[in-house]
Amino acid sequence: WKRSRRELLQCLEGLLRALLTGAPLPGPAQPGWERFLRCCRREGLLPAAEGEPGAASRPLFLLLDDNFYYQSMRYEVYQLARKYSLGFCQLFLECPLECCLQRNRLRSDPVPEQTIHLMARKIEMPDLRKNTWEQHSLILSSSDCISEDNEQIMNLLVTALENPERPNEEDTEQKEAARAICAASAVHQADQACRRVISQAMQDAKGKNILPSEMKSLAEELNKLKAEFLEDLRQGKTLKIQYSDRATSAISSFQHEATDVVNKYICK
Repeated sequence: WKRSRRELLQCLEGLLRALLTGAPLPGPAQPGWERFLRCCRREGLLPAAEGEPGAASRPLFLLLDDNFYYQSMRYEVYQLARKYSLGFCQLFLECPLECCLQRNRLRSDPVPEQTIHLMARKIEMPDLRKNTWEQHSLILSSSDCISEDNEQIMNLLVTALENPERPNEEDTEQKEAARAICAASAVHQADQACRRVISQAMQDAKGKNILPSEMKSLAEELNKLKAEFLEDLRQGKTLKIQYSDRATSAISSFQHEATDVVNKYICK
């Protein structure tokens, strides 16, 4: 069922992209794609033939009729609405367990009762106080006929239509935070590697019988070089490459410069 739910969301996104941008419908990447298209054409969401008007020219509501018993399942749909700046709302029909069981027994193909008991324990109602993304939600009792609630339902739909979701600015902030973490990691890796390069360079210089006073000057110059190099790395003044490669590239460059400094002392 997880795969089926994921495939349905992918089909839905393909439809949304076609309706909103006029992009051609994607190929049958999902097993149920052709069946999905037939349903859309039957409901008038897509033109039955080329040249016929589709649904993009008028207000359109897509109803996902499912239990969506976990908030995470509903959040996936919300993310899709936010991605394409669409309205999003939830209609939650609350029903006592015993009433559900009675209705299930009247079905021609009833669901196993243990499944309904399990669903009743697991289902997560919309939480408007905790989740701001669930603000456009309506909880109704479905023990009786809900026709008298039609006005509330229409108001919910209109509110969602007139208040489309917007791409979350926090996404940008999270990306910037991730970049900062990657940058800090690259600098840390480079710092550790530069220390090893300096240590090896000092050992090599010592083997060349360089005077102690010059060894001290060499150490100071190499440490100064390291400090400047790491600062450039922090400021992004190194090569414009991916963070995962920045440390490796910086270390290689630093090693060449450190070798030049050591050779200057050896050749004196």
